[in-house]
Amino acid sequence: MRETLEVDVLIVGAGPAGLAAALRLSQLHRQHGDPLSIAVLEKGREAGSHILSGAVLDPGSLRELLPDYKEKGAPLAAEVHIDRVYFLTRTGAIRFPITPPPLRNHGHYVISLSQLVKWLATLVEAEGIDLFTGFAGSELLFDGQKVIGVRTGDRGIDKHHQQKPTYEPGVDIRAKVTILSEGVRGSLTKSLDRRLSLSRGRQPQVYAIGIKELWEVQPGRVEPGTVIHTMGYPLRMEEFGGAFMYAMPDNRLSIGFVTGLDYKDPMFDPHVAFQRLKEHRLVRSLLDGGQMVRYGAKALPEGGWHAIPRCYADGVLIAGDAGGYLNSLRLKGIHLAIRTGMLAAQTAFDAVRAGDTSAERLQAFEAAVHASDIRRELYPVRNVHQSFAHGLLAGLMYSGLSLVTGGWWIKDPMPSHAGHDRLEKIPEYYGSAPVPQAPAGSVKVDRRLTFDKLTNVHYSGTRHEEDQPAHLLVQTDVCHTICSVEYGNPCQRFCPANVYEIVDDGRSRTLQINASNCVHCKTCDIMDPYQVITWVPPEGGGGPQYDGM
Repeated sequence: MRETLEVDVLIVGAGPAGLAAALRLSQLHRQHGDPLSIAVLEKGREAGSHILSGAVLDPGSLRELLPDYKEKGAPLAAEVHIDRVYFLTRTGAIRFPITPPPLRNHGHYVISLSQLVKWLATLVEAEGIDLFTGFAGSELLFDGQKVIGVRTGDRGIDKHHQQKPTYEPGVDIRAKVTILSEGVRGSLTKSLDRRLSLSRGRQPQVYAIGIKELWEVQPGRVEPGTVIHTMGYPLRMEEFGGAFMYAMPDNRLSIGFVTGLDYKDPMFDPHVAFQRLKEHRLVRSLLDGGQMVRYGAKALPEGGWHAIPRCYADGVLIAGDAGGYLNSLRLKGIHLAIRTGMLAAQTAFDAVRAGDTSAERLQAFEAAVHASDIRRELYPVRNVHQSFAHGLLAGLMYSGLSLVTGGWWIKDPMPSHAGHDRLEKIPEYYGSAPVPQAPAGSVKVDRRLTFDKLTNVHYSGTRHEEDQPAHLLVQTDVCHTICSVEYGNPCQRFCPANVYEIVDDGRSRTLQINASNCVHCKTCDIMDPYQVITWVPPEGGGGPQYDGM
C-alpha cells in the first residue's frame, strides 16, 4: 500500500534554490501567521552530498535572505582579495594587465558550496520544516495537466525489477504547489518540459561540464582568498571553456576545468584535457607536493537568458539551475539560485493563500524574475556563450563589447544549437587526416598530479546499491553499430567517470555500462549524439559524497 503525504508546498532538491525557498516560506509564514506545511525532498544521502561548485559566492542574495548570515555562522572560507586572469599557451602564461569586470570578485567569498548547503539545511530543519534526505523523486503526479505532487522512488527493487525482502514502495507527496529545484538537467524538470512544451519558442539549452578536484597543497603555496582564472591551453581556439583555482584556508585549493558541451571533435575528452591542464607549469607550481583529496563533476546550464524555459505551469514552479539561471560570463549561479528560490517561495505562498495555484496565478514568478536583478544581470550577457561558437577570439571580442552595448547584436538572439547537434562525425571532422586512437595523447597518469577516471571516481565518494534497476537507460543497439562507425563511441570520452566502456572480445563489440561509477553529472544525457541515453535517479541515497566541495 502506497502512503500519501499532503503538504502545501513541496520543494524537490535541497540545493541553494530549494533551501532558500524553504527558508523564505518559513519567514513569510511567521510574518503573516498563516499555517503552512512545507516539505523538502533530497535524493542525496544528506543535504550537500550531491552539491558541487567552484565556488565563489556573490553574497547579495544570501544577505537579502538572511541579513545576519555571518552571525548565524555561514561557512565563508575566505574573502576574495586577489584576482588573477591568465591566458595559457602550451608552455607559458600571459597575465591579463587588468581583471575583466565580470571576473572581479572583491567582496565575494571563496566557499565550499557543499558546506554552505549543509548549513542552510540546519536552518531549514530548525524552522520545523520536513527535510527528507535519501529520497529521489521518480515521477510527477498529475491531475490532467496540473502538477499535484511527486512520487518518490521505490526501495528494495533488484536489477530484474523484482521486489527484494527490503522492498518499500515510494510515497506520494501531494502538494498545492511543487517547486522543482533539482539542479541542472533535472529528470522531473525534463519530463515536465517534454509534457508541457515549456521550452517552446526558446533557444535550446546549452551546457558545459565542470570537473573539479579539491587539493591539500604545500603551506604558503597560495594565499587564502586568491582567485585565479585561465583560458586558452589545453583548449583549442574552437572550444569554449577555461579553468579556475580558488584558495581556501588550511592549505586547501579548489581547482577545476569547465568546457562547453558543444564541441565538434568526437575524440575530445574533457577529463583528459583537465589532466593536461595540471601538467602546465603554472598549475603544477601550485599542486606539486600536494595531495588530491576529493573529485567531482557536474553539468552547468550556459544557454543564457533566451534558453530559460517557461518556469511555471499549473501547480509547479522551476528555480535555480533547473531553470537555467546561470551567468556564464561571471561563472556564477549560486546567488541567482538563491534569488529564484526566494521569488518562487513568494509566488507559491501568495498562490496558496489565495487558493489559486493555476498557471495564470503562478505566472507572477516570471513577472517577478523579469522585474528583479536576475534579468538585469542575465539579459546583457544573453548571447555570450553563443558567440564562442565562432571561436575564442570572436567570443572574447563579443563578451567585451557586450559590457558596453548591453549584449546587442545584429541577430538577437544569436543562433544557437544544442551541443549534441554540434558534435561532428569522425569523417566530417577528420576527413583524410589520421584519427587519434587515444585521446589521452601525451598525458602520463602518475596518480600524484594526474589521474585516470577510475581513480578520480574513488575520490568522489560515489557508491550505489549494485542490485537495483539501471538508472542509465540506453538504447544499446545504436552504440555498437552506427555510433562506433560515425562517432567512435564518444560516451567513453565525454563521461568523466568511466561509466561507459566498449568491450571487444574479438568477435563483437558491446557497450558495458558501469553504472555504479556514475557521479550524476548528467553529461551523457546531454551530449549523446543520438539522444538515446536517459539519466533517471537511482535508489535514493546513491551517488557521490561531495564533502567539502
